[in-house]
Amino acid sequence: MDGYKPPFTITNSILSHVASVSEKVGRITVMSNMENKPHLRKNNRIKSIHSSLKIEANSLSLSQVRDVINGKLVLGEAKEIQEVKNAYNAYEKIAEIDPYSIEELKKFHGIMTKYIVEESGD
Repeated sequence: MDGYKPPFTITNSILSHVASVSEKVGRITVMSNMENKPHLRKNNRIKSIHSSLKIEANSLSLSQVRDVINGKLVLGEAKEIQEVKNAYNAYEKIAEIDPYSIEELKKFHGIMTKYIVEESGD
């Protein structure tokens, strides 16, 4: 092996392209795993909802958030339980909205604040 010389020269450009291809292969692998394992996507969504609501002072635990989303009865403040339901419904619709449309953002706001804020979606 000491005497082997490849028929090409490794340049910065080649290294950059190899790194780019490797990154894209990694993304495809992760996306493929998410598509093949929808429970991972759901678990990530539940964790994201829990974290987002925790910032807003929602006191429900991760397991309570999971139970609310799975349709189980949970002991807790009705407002906090509704926040979980609303956040989950909003995540379900997020790919459908146009973030540059005021009307769409109002509709999205309505989903997030349903049964919580009187002027929901206004």
